[in-house]
Amino acid sequence: MLVNIMLESTKVTPAITMLIEEGLVEIAGESYPENSVEFYQPIFDWLDAYIAEEKRYLTVNFKLTYFNTSSSKCLMDILDTLQSYHNVSEQVEVNWYYQEEDEDMLESGTEFAEDLDMTFKLVAYR
Repeated sequence: MLVNIMLESTKVTPAITMLIEEGLVEIAGESYPENSVEFYQPIFDWLDAYIAEEKRYLTVNFKLTYFNTSSSKCLMDILDTLQSYHNVSEQVEVNWYYQEEDEDMLESGTEFAEDLDMTFKLVAYR
């Protein structure tokens, strides 16, 4: 059964918010857990269940300030899942937030967006 998930950030993991009624997923903070696949597995499971059960619009906000290579792979896997959902439903929007002066995060978002064919907004903030 699908339930809302809200996890606080830690020193090495981002805050995670997944809300069913709002159709919202948000990943915010720094991501460099010791085992990225293990950390992100509940997100994969939640997305799979949401896609199977809800079949509704989904907004995914990435508000990361740093992520390591293994987290990057997990983020790409999340985006691949979203792309597959978009391909059959066209009900996905991804927002990649980055601090105005953070060229690395802008570049990361741009690189992720290049591999996708769905709404992917790069959003600068102060």
